[in-house]
Amino acid sequence: MAGPKFGSFKGEKGDSAAAAGAAAQRRDPYEVLGVGRNATEQEIKSAFRRMALKYHPDKNADDPVASEKFQEATFSYNILSDPDKRRQYDSSGFEAIEADGQELELDLSSLNTVNTVFAALFSKLGVPIKTTVSATVLEEALNGSVEISQLQLGKSVCRKVEKQTAHFYSVDITDKEAKMGLVCRVHSTAKSKFKLLYFELEDNGGLSLALQEDSAKTGKVTSAGMFFLGFPVYRFEQNNSAAAAKDPDSAFFKRLDGFQPCEVNELKAGTHYFAVYGDNFFKSASYTIEVVCAEPFSAEKERLRSVEAKIIAKRSELSKFESEYREVLAKFTEMTSRYAQEMQTIDELLKERNAIHASYTNNPTLQRSSSSSKGKSPSKGSKSEDDQTVKKEKKSKSQPMEESRSDDDATKNKKEKKPKDRIRRKKWFNIHMKVDKRRPC
Repeated sequence: MAGPKFGSFKGEKGDSAAAAGAAAQRRDPYEVLGVGRNATEQEIKSAFRRMALKYHPDKNADDPVASEKFQEATFSYNILSDPDKRRQYDSSGFEAIEADGQELELDLSSLNTVNTVFAALFSKLGVPIKTTVSATVLEEALNGSVEISQLQLGKSVCRKVEKQTAHFYSVDITDKEAKMGLVCRVHSTAKSKFKLLYFELEDNGGLSLALQEDSAKTGKVTSAGMFFLGFPVYRFEQNNSAAAAKDPDSAFFKRLDGFQPCEVNELKAGTHYFAVYGDNFFKSASYTIEVVCAEPFSAEKERLRSVEAKIIAKRSELSKFESEYREVLAKFTEMTSRYAQEMQTIDELLKERNAIHASYTNNPTLQRSSSSSKGKSPSKGSKSEDDQTVKKEKKSKSQPMEESRSDDDATKNKKEKKPKDRIRRKKWFNIHMKVDKRRPC
């Protein structure tokens, strides 16, 4: 069977018929991993790890059949490890998965340089890129060929791990400490990407991966934690941001779907193994790891139990609220559409009424204007004719007014000129002549 190219980062878009044909050729994910339809999350993870170790490209560089089986197992695990996708597949098959968009988990150690660059670029742009632990690291742990450092309770260790490699730690706890609970937390002030891993000891002395927590941004750091407190503690996986942008309403109501209980709630006395895996694309990851006993944190323990119980209750409330919200939203959309239609109808009726009122006249000009107002788009010629007639009337009315104004201005000018002339004449005849008359010639 020619499987699809799940390992390559760049996807190719085909037509719907080709997509349907490819979906028909794919095998059932449960059949690929060899698990039943009621398999637990832990059983699915274990089955995938076995196949990944067996068919990984690092071990089968020149075997195309092994490469196809590895890609097929990865694709199947991506569906069954996601509760939402698994539910969609169980109800509607591959078509529902393809319609919702696929999120593949990449093993960065198996990618070439070009694909790694593309993955890093898309991650910087905000596209969620899920990654898996390198098969080489898992195989070395399973063979017992990893170096393990001893970690003391309550003491933090700061180190730097290279990309796609892991630092392993062991912690010894007593019966009392196991009963009170244990917490392992890792954070990075450099905002590095990493994975916190928990391994179980096998009979052959090797370590098998049991739990995995990806780092997430919390404020100014990236962090991840595992809480073994004797009661169900939940992990929270964020929704796909791209899907949320397409349908924010659905993203809101599915926001708490990623709130799932951890597989392991408590630890027994003895030695336990953790690891920090460098998940950056190109550079090493700086981190600080700390394992503490929960005995001094009894208040925080009860608060965590209470808050998570409220979150679970809120998740059930959201499912009920969604149906109410969808019903009201559909009604609101219907009412908004009707509101726009009624507004348009009222405007048209009032416009028609005004046109009828304006038609009751013998004035041809008003009749023309009223008839033109009945149409949706009156002609430019009628408008220009009306404007010309109105201008002519204004000019005819303004002409006598201007003539009367000119007559009044002329009379005013005459009245004003007379006193000025008199004053000048007075000045002319008031020349002092008497003195000249008395003098002898």
